[in-house]
Amino acid sequence: MTLNLESCDSLPPDEEPKLKYDRMGNDVQNILLKDAVSCICVHTKFICLGTQWGVIHLLDHEGNTVPISQDKNQKDLQAHAIAVNKISVDLNGDYIASCSDDGKVLVYGLYTDDNTHNLTLSRIVKSVALDPHYFKSGSGRRFLTGDNKLTLYEKTFLNRLRSTVLCECEGYVQAIAWQDRFVAWASEVGVRVYDLVARCSLGLIQWEKSPNRSIEDYRCNLLWSAPKTLMIGWVDTIRICVIRKRSHIELQTRDVTEYLVDPVHTFQTDYFISGLGPLDDQLVLLGVPKEFDADTGKAQRPVLTVADYKDCEFCEVSTDCLNIRGYEEYSCNDYYLDMLIEENRFFIVSPKDIVVASPYDIDDRVNWLTEHSRFEKAIAVLEEVGGKTSKHSVTTVGVQYLDHLMSEQLFEEAAILCARICRNDKVLWETQILKFSAVKQLRAISAYVPRVPEQALSPHIYELIFYEYLNEDPQGFLKLVQDWNPSLYKTGFIVNKVIEHLLSNEVDKNVYLEALALLYCYQKKYDKALTTYLKLKHMDVFKLITKHDMYTVIYDKILDLMNLDCDKAISILLDKTPVELIDKQQEKTKVPVEIVEKQLENHDLYLFKYLDAYSKIEPNGRYHGKLIRLYAKYAREKLLPFLKCSDNYPIQEALDVCQSNEFYPEMVFLLSRIGNTREALQIIIEKLNDINQAINFCQEHNDKELWTDLIKQTVDKPECVTLLLKRIGNYVDPRMLIQNIQPGCEIKDLKECLAKMMCDYHLQMSVQEACKVITLRNYFDLHEKLIVGQQRGISVTDDFLCHVCQGRIIIRDLSNASNLIVYNCRHSFHIECLPDGVQCNNCYVCSAVKM
Repeated sequence: MTLNLESCDSLPPDEEPKLKYDRMGNDVQNILLKDAVSCICVHTKFICLGTQWGVIHLLDHEGNTVPISQDKNQKDLQAHAIAVNKISVDLNGDYIASCSDDGKVLVYGLYTDDNTHNLTLSRIVKSVALDPHYFKSGSGRRFLTGDNKLTLYEKTFLNRLRSTVLCECEGYVQAIAWQDRFVAWASEVGVRVYDLVARCSLGLIQWEKSPNRSIEDYRCNLLWSAPKTLMIGWVDTIRICVIRKRSHIELQTRDVTEYLVDPVHTFQTDYFISGLGPLDDQLVLLGVPKEFDADTGKAQRPVLTVADYKDCEFCEVSTDCLNIRGYEEYSCNDYYLDMLIEENRFFIVSPKDIVVASPYDIDDRVNWLTEHSRFEKAIAVLEEVGGKTSKHSVTTVGVQYLDHLMSEQLFEEAAILCARICRNDKVLWETQILKFSAVKQLRAISAYVPRVPEQALSPHIYELIFYEYLNEDPQGFLKLVQDWNPSLYKTGFIVNKVIEHLLSNEVDKNVYLEALALLYCYQKKYDKALTTYLKLKHMDVFKLITKHDMYTVIYDKILDLMNLDCDKAISILLDKTPVELIDKQQEKTKVPVEIVEKQLENHDLYLFKYLDAYSKIEPNGRYHGKLIRLYAKYAREKLLPFLKCSDNYPIQEALDVCQSNEFYPEMVFLLSRIGNTREALQIIIEKLNDINQAINFCQEHNDKELWTDLIKQTVDKPECVTLLLKRIGNYVDPRMLIQNIQPGCEIKDLKECLAKMMCDYHLQMSVQEACKVITLRNYFDLHEKLIVGQQRGISVTDDFLCHVCQGRIIIRDLSNASNLIVYNCRHSFHIECLPDGVQCNNCYVCSAVKM
């Protein structure tokens, strides 16, 4: 069977077709070479062909001849002398009936000679129909013939054949369709439906007549698409009728038939109808265009249309022009359409050709979609049925799609598709990736390749991707090194390629060196990675040191680290060894401070920053002397607080540093610390010229000699005398100041100053007297309380024990009683238990605790 389909103009080129077409071959081709088809009847078991020479052929659905005789020797049946008009087959496929213009009606049994007939009616017989249940005994073995009247033949008593004229017709009975109790037939006036049980007509469906053509010149096509649904196609009109049972009320109130025919749909077409049938809930029509071909003046190709007819609207879904042999010479009456409704297969018959139409199955749809480059739809169709059929799968179609995208240079889309179809198929992944490699587009697929070790591909595949990035995209190469698990590829191979690239090309080396450092880390060659990072001045060097505990490796690289980032370097240098690993001989920091000091000895700023940070975590004062010099050089503001909080620096060296730099506040502190308060005071007065600080200094040390020195050195300065008069009264006898004031010295606000001084002095004296009174009163109160407490008796109970023998103090037997001693601290003893029986004013227990 060969495919033969041409799309008509009404079907867009990208519209998916509904039907596929196969020309029937095999033995039927030999038949058509010698004869021409005049009618067809399709059964689920076989096909009956009637020819122009009156022969009936029995074929299978593939076009192979099936023996028609019971002995299997006869391949065809010469039923009539001229063309066979109609063939009918019962439901079981046991009997066939035929008629012809020669006046004969033949009922032929394929498996038995019983109930067969060969009637000569001596008139033209246009149609015949077997009772669908003709094969059943007790069915009456009925059949209908149609000439100028509709006649029912049935078996009666003693197997006699009785004929009954059901209807006298106008013209010939063109077609008959039998379904259970209902028979439909067509004549020149229209279509009637007859109820064989009620033996009455259910009505006439009249057909409109056109002044330009006569309906008797066109074959009427009748089909029961369902037990009570009749389809009629005649001339260019379609009617779909339903046999409806009347309501109980209608039957009681009116003299009408039990059933009626209700035409529910009527449609007009643009072509003459040669056949029709159902396709699921749609309608299939075989027709011939009304107009002749404008170029040839002959008939146009027949068309097969699939249409929707719901909601009283006729809408063509698809229309296909059929390449039928000899179509130019045929009219609509030369074509027939029969079908296997259960299989949705349609047989399109012309005198010299038979084409079989059937809905596209999944494989057919996929074939069509892929041929028209609609791969996404093809994949979606396959996914709806589980992703695989006998001929196709999502993978095979996906590979075709991928090849198509590659040919269109849509590499990004192809990469996304590759991930979608390959999934966990390693072989398929590798095959498709090589396609990207062939066109140097591995960068497009790199984001989608499997990177989980359990799904890893061959290392060679990842190395190919690396190599392309190495040559084309340095930043992309670095990102791959950062993102991809090193177990996916051979790091040694990549390292060698990077080194070769660096040596043979003039490129921006920093990116490649960063990648190289990461690769060294993957190889656990951390020393090489550290050197590379330092060469790059890359901040990741600090992470590398801490992550891999490389503190011993950086002894000779401390200066480089400080130059890169001083703060982070110091943080690394101050990292501490866990407490459980520290022994008495080991430094607490992972990098010994001596090594850091030696490395930075010629770089005071770095050394200052390091020792400053070190002193905060290790306050042992080992480097405080050196730190003072560095504070003086780089952080004067930190020097004085440091001098005050540390006791681990040589004071004289610190004083020398401060003197050389003229740091007078620091000198004041250091001089006072070594007891040279008089020199410190002199610096405050002479160098700092700060009388308030001088007064505070004297107050702090509360030394009369300091006050005397302060007065002597400032008494000749009126502004200083004013301050002294205001503030000295609370600390020393004001007469010391007043007696040293030179006669004739002009002092600003002298009156107020003297008044305040005297007030402060008297206030001080009053406070002292009050304190004295309070102190004496408290003394006598406490003394009295002590005497009363010592004279008070102590309650001794049965719970008291001797603190020597642990025996009870109080016993009931007076003969064994002894003298006792109980102290205010409530410790008790037997006199004889004390050493040598000697009594002591102090408790032995409390005395021992104090010792």
